[in-house]
Amino acid sequence: MSTIAPNPMPELAPLLKRLRLSGILDSLETRNREAVANKIPYTDFLALLIADEVARREHKKFNLRIRRAGFRSSKTLEQFDFDFNPAIDQSLITELATCRFVAEKVAVLIAGPCGTGKSHIAQALGHAAVRADHDVLFTTQSQLLASLHAARAINAYERRFQAFARVPLVAHHVISYCARQSLVKGEAM
Repeated sequence: MSTIAPNPMPELAPLLKRLRLSGILDSLETRNREAVANKIPYTDFLALLIADEVARREHKKFNLRIRRAGFRSSKTLEQFDFDFNPAIDQSLITELATCRFVAEKVAVLIAGPCGTGKSHIAQALGHAAVRADHDVLFTTQSQLLASLHAARAINAYERRFQAFARVPLVAHHVISYCARQSLVKGEAM
């Protein structure tokens, strides 16, 4: 006859909430049953609970970053069809997706004619940056300027500007044909 451990949640719930570990409550009952059934050592049981909490927090943080980024849609590099525009340098885009340019604080300008995949690539790089734990803001140039203009009207320009400046990656639409790193193979820089 097997004995089932008593439900530890009534005593633990207020303590976990006080320690801001209430997410553990989501997996505690399942992990407790698993520990009893498989005779898992206490330290392994604790490690499983902590790993569950870390995963839950990472997932929550990721979703918050995605929501704050303001992406118009969920476009990733995995969804991008490089065959659609073979002139795009796939190896350069793949390198940019490592987000090393964010850490190095290097600006990247994606320019080209309409319908070539600039928006998709910009959003995909933003998603890659979010997955790499960077904050991202995806906006249009007009939205960015309107926000700064509105902040100036209420004497909050400096604060708003600093808020934008703190975001490691700000991706926005700009119609511009400036000097840029070319995404097109063989095109002069």
